[in-house]
Amino acid sequence: MTRPLILVLCTGNSCRSHLAEAILRRALGDAYEVQSAGSKPAGYVHPLALQVLKESGLDASAHHSKHLNEFLNRDVETVITVCGNADQACPIFPGQRRRHHFPFDDPAHATGSPEEQLAVFRRVRDEIRAVFEAYAAGRLDQAQAQAQA
Repeated sequence: MTRPLILVLCTGNSCRSHLAEAILRRALGDAYEVQSAGSKPAGYVHPLALQVLKESGLDASAHHSKHLNEFLNRDVETVITVCGNADQACPIFPGQRRRHHFPFDDPAHATGSPEEQLAVFRRVRDEIRAVFEAYAAGRLDQAQAQAQA
């Protein structure tokens, strides 16, 4: 059986969407496929995003920046945008049944000392974790209720 695909989108696919992808993938387990992409991919995953994920016990070193067009021929069950630009540029994907918009600050725009920038990445990671873990709990509860019905 094919796992439902949840696609997390942002503009650059370098920070927020990778944070959300890793956190949601862990929270949902193997029942879902979770990917991320961008409308204008930066071509890299921000090193501080990788660092704050690692601090949370998540290894995203294999992640890479992808364009949302890579998913236009896939059945994407759910699209979640994490920035306003991606929400506005988001196409409708084949098989799409759900769409959510959870906006977060872009930590890549953080200024100040390296420690201050890292603090912004940690804050955004923690905000994303709170939202996406709650979302995952709801999806898992819904799937369990449907299985029992």
